[in-house]
Amino acid sequence: MFNAETITNVANAAYVVAALLFILALAGLSKHETSKAGNAFGMAGMGVALVATIVLAINKQIEPLGLALLIGAMAVGAAIGLWRAKVVEMTGMPELIALLHSFVGLAAVLVGWSGYLHAEFNANSQGALELAKEGMLGIHSAEVFIGVFIGAVTFTGSIVANLKLSAKIKSAPLMLPGKNFLNVGSLVLFVALTVWFVISPNLWLLVGVTVLALLLGWHLVASIGGGDMPVVVSMLNSYSGWAAAASGFLLSNDLLIITGALVGSSGAYLSYIMCKAMNRSFISVIAGGFGIEAGPAEDKDYGEHREITAEGAAEMLASASSVIITPGYGMAVAQAQYGVADLTRKLRDKGVNVRFGIHPVAGRLPGHMNVLLAEAKVPYDIVLEMDEINDDFDDTAVVLVIGANDTVNPAASEDPGSPIAGMPVLTVWNADNVIVFKRSMASGYAGVQNPLFFRDNSQMLFGDARDRVNDILAAL
Repeated sequence: MFNAETITNVANAAYVVAALLFILALAGLSKHETSKAGNAFGMAGMGVALVATIVLAINKQIEPLGLALLIGAMAVGAAIGLWRAKVVEMTGMPELIALLHSFVGLAAVLVGWSGYLHAEFNANSQGALELAKEGMLGIHSAEVFIGVFIGAVTFTGSIVANLKLSAKIKSAPLMLPGKNFLNVGSLVLFVALTVWFVISPNLWLLVGVTVLALLLGWHLVASIGGGDMPVVVSMLNSYSGWAAAASGFLLSNDLLIITGALVGSSGAYLSYIMCKAMNRSFISVIAGGFGIEAGPAEDKDYGEHREITAEGAAEMLASASSVIITPGYGMAVAQAQYGVADLTRKLRDKGVNVRFGIHPVAGRLPGHMNVLLAEAKVPYDIVLEMDEINDDFDDTAVVLVIGANDTVNPAASEDPGSPIAGMPVLTVWNADNVIVFKRSMASGYAGVQNPLFFRDNSQMLFGDARDRVNDILAAL
C-alpha cells in the first residue's frame, strides 16, 4: 500500500489539478459559447478538491467521529445545494448568490476562531512551541485576526445585500450622520486592534474585532443604494474570495489560498468593470448615496407621455427593417424571456434584423440578462454588449425597452444634476421609434425619473411584460 508521504504528495498534486480546473472554469465562463464547459470544469475541480481533502484527512489519521462529521457536513451541504439549485428562479439568483457569499464569510470567521482557540488551548504543544521558536506566532495571530475581520464583514454585508435584492428591506441607502467617518474609523480601529493582538493575543480582542466587523459589514452595505447593487454583489464576491484565502493560510491549505485569490481578484476586477460602466469610483460606491428615492414625475414637467397598444406595437414591428431589444430586470421579474425569444424568432423569420443590447449593469447581477436570454435559447451572436451596439441605434427602426429604466436614461448624458450623470447608457432614444414596456410610470431601481418616457419618439406599453409580449405575438 502507499505510505503516508506518498498519499500526501498525491493529494497535493490533486490540489494543483483542481486549481488548474478552476482557472479553466473562469476562462470558460468569460464567453457565452464556452460557459457550459466552464461550469463543468468548476464542478470537476471542486469534486477533485473534496476527494483530496478527505484522503488527506484519513491519511492524518483523523478520528472516526471527525471523519463522520466531515462526510456528514458534505452530504448535508450537497443536499441543500441541489435543492436550492432546483427550486430557485433566475430572478432569485442575485439574492441567492449574495446569501452564498455570507456562508463563505461565516466559514472564514469560524476557521479564524478555531485557529485561535487551537493555539490557545494547545499553547504548550510541539506545534505552538515551534511557531514561537521560529518567530511565526505573530504572523499566525495576524492571519487569525485579519481572516476573522474579512469574514465577518462579508457575512453581514452579504446578508444585507440579500435582503435588499429580495426587497425584504428598502433599497434606499441608510444615511446615518457621519456614515463615512464611521466606516473609516472602523478600519482605523481594526488596524490598531490588529497590532495589539499580534503583540498580545487576547480572547476579548478577538471578540471585539468580530463584533466590529459584523457591524461594519452591515453598515457598509446598508449605506449603499439600490442603484449600486450590481457592484455590491461583485464586491462581496471579491471579499468572500479573500476570506477564503485567509482561511487557506490558517489551515496551510494551498488550494484554498489559490482558489480564494482567484475569486478575490476576479471579483475585484469585475467590481472595477461595473464601476466603469456606471462612471463611478469604487470609493463613491462605498460612500453610498446613489439610489436615494427620487421625487415623483410631477416634480419636474417632462410633458405628456404617449401610450401604444400591443396591436400597434405588432404593426410597427412587422413593418420594421431592424429592431433592437434592451432588456432589464423587469423582464426577469415578469419571466418574459421565453416570449421575447419567440418574438425574436418570428420577426427574424419575417426578415427583420433583430438584436439585443445589454448594459453591463442590467438587472441585479452582472451577466444576469445574458443568462436569461441563453436560458430562452436566444442565439449568442445577436446578443451584444453596450459598447458593441450603441452606435447602431441611429439606424434602427424600433427599439423595445423591456423592463429597463436607468440603463436607458438620457438624463445620464444630458442632465449634469442627475444622480446618474456621466453613467454610460444605451442611447435608445436615437432610434426612429422606442416602445417602453413598464407596469407604471414609476422611477427605476435607482429612484431616478426617466425623461425617455416623454420623448416624441417614445411610446409606453403598460402592463406585465410577459402578457404584453404574448399579446404582440398573437397580433403578429
